[in-house]
This record gives sequence, C-alpha cells and structure tokens, in this order.
Amino acid sequence: MKRIGIIGMTALFLLVGMSAPANARQEKQDEKAKPAKQEQQAKPENKHQQSNAPQHQQANAPKQEQQAKPSKQGQPQQPRSQQNQQQQQRQQQQTASSQRPQRSQQDQDRQRAYPALRLSARGSGRIPDDRFRSNFGREHSFRIGEPVMVGGYSRFRYGGYWFGFAEPWPVGWYYTDDVYIDYVDGGYYMYDPYYPGARFAISVVI
Repeated sequence: MKRIGIIGMTALFLLVGMSAPANARQEKQDEKAKPAKQEQQAKPENKHQQSNAPQHQQANAPKQEQQAKPSKQGQPQQPRSQQNQQQQQRQQQQTASSQRPQRSQQDQDRQRAYPALRLSARGSGRIPDDRFRSNFGREHSFRIGEPVMVGGYSRFRYGGYWFGFAEPWPVGWYYTDDVYIDYVDGGYYMYDPYYPGARFAISVVI
C-alpha cells in the first residue's frame, strides 16, 4: 500500500512539473501576442482619424474661400446721380473723340517741325468786357496757325491782342485745331472742343 501511495505521489509531481513549463510558455506567448493585438487595435483608429482629416479640411476649405472672396453686398454702391454723370462724361468723350479730325502725315510732320514754345510769366493784362463778348468765348473759335517769337517769347495774335503762353502746349493739340479763349477763375485759358475739360493758361500781352 505504501508503494502504491509513493508511486501515485510521484506521478502527481511529474504531472505538476510538466504542466508548469507549459503554462509558462503559454503566458509568454500571450504576452507576445498582446502588443500585436494592441497595434492592430491602434491602426484602425489612425486610419479612421486619417480618413476624417481630409473631410474636415475639405469642409473648412469652402469656408476659407468664402472668407477670402469679398462679398459684393458689402461693397459700397455709388449713387445713381454719380453713375449718370460718369456715363455722360464717357459719352461726351466718345463723341468728341469720334469728331476729332483725322491727322494727315503732313499735318503731323508740320506740327513736329515747329520749335518748342518759349513760355512767359502770367501777365496781368485784361480785355474790356465789350471786346471780349464780341470776339472771345466759346462762340468764337479760331486757329492759331504758327506762333511767332516776339521779344524772345512765343506769341500769337487774335482779336486785336497779343497773347503769351504761360503753360506748355498740350499733347495731342495742333496749331490747326479750332480753339477758343475764355476767362475762367480770374485768368485767360485756351480750350480745344475736341478735348473736353482740357485747357492751358495764356496771358494778354500789354
């Protein structure tokens, strides 16, 4: 009976001893498998974050474009009166430009051949009102022809008076253009109907 008991105990020890290494191996394998499972669980989250990132950026992109583009509603609108005035000015300029005489090559060469004007200081001469109304103003146009040198300065004569140039001759104007003289803002100015709004100062030489 004792032998049977000893043999049973020995067999029990052997079984326990064999199962212990197996359990240790199983635990090691489980420990190695845990990081792999954690990585696999982490990857789907990263993929989910990556897939959501472009959508978030795409959702924000239209908002940024809308902020970058100025809204038409926020722009100040000009009053209708100003718009009408600008349209009238454009129409006048277009009408004047269409009525401008065509410059021949001969006219252009002749204009370039004239020497540069010798300017003089703004004079204080004055034309009597009755003489001015009868010979000057918008209703009385004339052509200068060719300026002449008088006393070392460029001059032209019209209406019984000599006039000096207080400012350079405007670009695009020709001495053969129909011009007129008017008294505005306390001084005499020359105007060319083909160039509305443009003028240059002249003076009456006493």
